[in-house]
Amino acid sequence: MGSEGPAPVVTVHVTGFKKFHGVAENPTETIVNNLQSYMNKRGLPKGLILGTCTVLETAGQGAIVPLYQTLQSALSKDANVPNSSRVIWVHFGVNSGATRFAIEQQAVNEATFRCADEMGWKPQRVPIVPADGGISRLRETSLPVKEITKSLAKMGYEVTTSDDAGRFVCNYVYYHSLRFAEQNGIKSVFVHVPLFLTIDEETQMQFAATLLEILASIY
Repeated sequence: MGSEGPAPVVTVHVTGFKKFHGVAENPTETIVNNLQSYMNKRGLPKGLILGTCTVLETAGQGAIVPLYQTLQSALSKDANVPNSSRVIWVHFGVNSGATRFAIEQQAVNEATFRCADEMGWKPQRVPIVPADGGISRLRETSLPVKEITKSLAKMGYEVTTSDDAGRFVCNYVYYHSLRFAEQNGIKSVFVHVPLFLTIDEETQMQFAATLLEILASIY
């Protein structure tokens, strides 16, 4: 037993989104901006490193370069941390009509925006990555979404597993992230959260922290 060396470290990188049409204050911007200090106060579990916390523009095509820079920067940073081959991206997005948290199982290669994104793009039935084929192509997370959801529900959170991340910017980012994760041997998951009016900020911060702890324990 004693010769196993240090326990493997899981590095979790997190993103949220800025405001967008109809949502002037995006709860995920607050969650992501406050997560580092919240986790420091709470105490990071052994084996978990909280890497980058980035707030993305709520935009598709026009924000693709910064999105890939964000995804890429995590890889190069992790190269300097010993035992850091385990990397997870956690993307938070808001679903303003939701009453509970949703762990998204998959993304689909389709951009159909019901309203223009923050850069004025409003695609209809456009493949997100044309090289992947048509708009019905799915990509699934390799993380055990049902197991994660069960663990969170046991702790009293209102949470469900979802297989429909929509067709707006959340799905757009998730699709790119899943593709990037597969290419780079890392993992990615997307979580939809309600507005703070529905589930208050403190509960959402606790949920985010608990999710990271569960991810560190199962990976």
